[in-house]
Amino acid sequence: MTAASEPARPLRLLWLQSGGCGGCTLSLLGAEKPDLLTALAAANVELLWHPSLSEATGGEARAILEAVAAGEQPVDILCLEGSVINGPGGTGRFHLMAGTGKPMRDWIAALARRAGYVVAVGSCAAFGGVTAAGGNEVEACGLAYDGTRAGGLLGAGFRSAKGLPVINIAGCPIHPGWFTDTLLQIGAGMLTPGDLDEWERPLAYTAHLVHHGCARNEFYEFKASAEQPGDLGCMMENLGCKGTQARADCNIRPWNGGGSCLDGNYACINCTAPGFEEPGHAFAVTPKVAGIPIGLPTDMPKAWFVALASLSKAATPKRLRDNAARPSPVVLPHDKRKDSA
Repeated sequence: MTAASEPARPLRLLWLQSGGCGGCTLSLLGAEKPDLLTALAAANVELLWHPSLSEATGGEARAILEAVAAGEQPVDILCLEGSVINGPGGTGRFHLMAGTGKPMRDWIAALARRAGYVVAVGSCAAFGGVTAAGGNEVEACGLAYDGTRAGGLLGAGFRSAKGLPVINIAGCPIHPGWFTDTLLQIGAGMLTPGDLDEWERPLAYTAHLVHHGCARNEFYEFKASAEQPGDLGCMMENLGCKGTQARADCNIRPWNGGGSCLDGNYACINCTAPGFEEPGHAFAVTPKVAGIPIGLPTDMPKAWFVALASLSKAATPKRLRDNAARPSPVVLPHDKRKDSA
C-alpha cells in the first residue's frame, strides 16, 4: 500500500467533565441510527479518553492529559461537558483535577489551545447553564459565553487550531443526534463557520423550531389552549411552552426513537438558549401583558400573530375546544406515583 492510499489517521477525541450532572453523556449513550460506536467509526474518530467510558483512571488518565497539554499527544477534538467553575473568588479552586492540585479550568484552557476543534457539549459548557443559576456562588460560566455575554473561559475571540470558534452543542441535555451529526461533519472536514448560528450552535438542529412537528400544532393553529398540566391543548398561551421560539428539532427527530418533552406533557423551556435557566417566571407559566403572551412566535410578525389568534379562536371547531381541556392520554410521572401509593 502506498502512502497516498493509506487511510487517514483517526481523529482523537478527548472528553472532559466539569460542573454539571453528566446528563449529556447519559443521553449520548442512547444514540440511535447510528449508535455512538458506529458514529465514532463512521467519522474516523477514536476516543482518547472519557471519564465515564474509558478504562484509564488516576495516574494513567493524568498522563494522557499531561501529554496533550505538552503537545506530545495530538488531540483533534476537545469536548467539555459541564460548566467551567471559577470560584471561589476567581481562583477556580472549587473544582480541582484530582491528583494535580490544579484547577480544572486551567486544564481546560491549556488543552483547548492544543485542540483542532473545541466542542461545548450541553448548555452548561456552552453558556453556564443550570450550574450558573441563582446566585452562581460557584462562579460558573461557559467556554466562550457567560450567559448571553461573549467571553467565558476562553474569550470571545477564541479560535481553535482549525480556525473555528467553540462549537456550542447546546441543550439540557443534548439530543444524541446533535452530537453525532456534528462529529460526522467534523470527520468529513465539512464543518465551517457558516454551519453555525449566531450562538455558534450547529444549524443542523437549530435551523428548526421545536414547534415544527409538534403533535399539538392543530390546537396551536386554532388557539385551543391547555389550561392546566396534562390537558391536551396547546401549552403556549398558559403553560409556559416556548416551542415557537426555541431553536431545535426535538419534534422532528424524536428522542429515544419516539418522544419529546411535549409528547410527555411537559412544556418546552427553550433549553438550547443561553439564560434558559433563569426565565424570570415559573417554567410552567406564560407571562402576559394585557392578556397577550410576552414571548410570541419567532416565525411571524407579532401583529400577525395577534390578529390571527383572534380569528383562529373565533373559528375553532367545537371538537378542538372540547378536547383542548381534556386530559392527555400520556400518563404523567406524578400520576404513576399516586396510582402506586
